[in-house]
Amino acid sequence: MAPPAGDGTEVTMAAAGEAPEVYTVGSSTNIKWHETKVDKEERQRLLGQRGCVIWMTGLSGAGKSTLAYTLEHALMERRRMAVVLDGDNIRHGLNKNLGFSAADREENIRRVAEVAKLFADSGVITIVSFISPYSKDRAAARALLEPGTFIEVFMKIPLAVCEHRDPKGLYKKARAGIIKGFTGIDDPYEEPTAAEVVMEVAGDEGAMQSPEAMAARLILYLEHHGFLPSCSDAEDVDAVQCGAATNEAANNGAAASNGAFSAV
Repeated sequence: MAPPAGDGTEVTMAAAGEAPEVYTVGSSTNIKWHETKVDKEERQRLLGQRGCVIWMTGLSGAGKSTLAYTLEHALMERRRMAVVLDGDNIRHGLNKNLGFSAADREENIRRVAEVAKLFADSGVITIVSFISPYSKDRAAARALLEPGTFIEVFMKIPLAVCEHRDPKGLYKKARAGIIKGFTGIDDPYEEPTAAEVVMEVAGDEGAMQSPEAMAARLILYLEHHGFLPSCSDAEDVDAVQCGAATNEAANNGAAASNGAFSAV
């Protein structure tokens, strides 16, 4: 074996005509953090908004992805930069090598939280849609962000309602024993106890506000907490689009007051 290359790697000798094998030696110690010349405040001024992470959590079938993409579209219509990190989509690429064991689920959340932080630090409103069933993993994700910039949205939809919807047929498979370790069936979902926003069903039939109405209320939350300029202050926002979002949220105020939505 050849001596270390001086940068935390070792190079093994290879036969003639073959490329040497290069690999990292243990935990790399010869790395350092490189400071950027552009800070997050400059990026946020450029975009006219503050970066944050909107972390949507809840059971499968709770409506996380639907709300996430509806909110993204509403923000883009207002010319605000937003991106969705969806649990299913991320597992097609970045996290395709992870399964559903407790350790893999923890790593799943750790990776996406780091990516979300990169976006948020760039001034982007980052919408994360992950079941994220374990409270310690969500707490670890929150700890990565500056205080106040992690907005947990708990889709508080009862298991019975989610199972009735069952858009992917997963609950049926879990009940039949085809899928093991399925959240809500044979693996726990640890409900948030102090989420910034809670979306709930209203009544025994599981009725909810429309995704558009819920997105509009989240936009009002972002305005109220300084992540977005208010409609009255945002000269670059189309007045019709801005008014439509505000009016829809206002028209659904009654539903909010009876438990369909609450902001902590």
